[in-house]
Amino acid sequence: MDWRVERLEARNQEVAMIQKFIISRMRACEKYLRVIIKDHQFISFHCAKESTRIFKNSHGKKLFDGRRELEYDIITTWDSLPVAHRPVTFHFKPGDQGLLMEVSAPFFDDPLAPPGAPGQPFNGLWEYEVVEAFFLNSTTKGYLEVELCPHGQHLVLLLSSGDAFAKELDLNFRADIHGKEWNGTALLPWEYFPPGIDKMNLYAIHGSGDRRTYEALYPIPCEEIAAGQGPNFHRLEYFKPFDLKWVMGDDWEQPHSKLWP
Repeated sequence: MDWRVERLEARNQEVAMIQKFIISRMRACEKYLRVIIKDHQFISFHCAKESTRIFKNSHGKKLFDGRRELEYDIITTWDSLPVAHRPVTFHFKPGDQGLLMEVSAPFFDDPLAPPGAPGQPFNGLWEYEVVEAFFLNSTTKGYLEVELCPHGQHLVLLLSSGDAFAKELDLNFRADIHGKEWNGTALLPWEYFPPGIDKMNLYAIHGSGDRRTYEALYPIPCEEIAAGQGPNFHRLEYFKPFDLKWVMGDDWEQPHSKLWP
């Protein structure tokens, strides 16, 4: 069977599964779901003309001081197929010294824990069970990459156009495993963020060998995937709008960082 036909059949199955997902979310998020259905974009938090306003109003919990808590669910693989488990969920919350990032995810225990101490940086963490957050300045191509493991290891990299110029930075991160679920909390210091953040993407990886699974908040559209193409989390053109002021408030100004030119 031609790979394009297989992709189309998979897409049809994806639509059926996501329709079930939509029904379950309709009561909590009716306005947002109408926008997504209208645009036939079942997987993007920023797919409509007024996406920024709609997202903040529908998925942002406004705090008393004008700041917000934002929530993102990863419901697709890197190539736009639906995930077969409860979505990995990210929460972004305001912190005094940085962005507070909370993760709630299924625990697959595959691969096994990396051979590094919990709470410490571990180079090559992307080869294990991990979630990742990328924060991008789309003009300069500078971005922050944060990787978190359910076993407590982490990896923080600063990159310019895909090249890492700083890595294994310290991070205040805690992870807890409870049966088949895990939760993690990390404080991302403001100095790690490049100035002018305007886009981001979130990812999750688990499994070994043929079961290795790569998931993305903003995946590559099915129609843009070539035969034999594999996952690449550094495809910056697929990142979507994000502004730290959505969390910190419109009057907040990002502190200067000596780590970035």
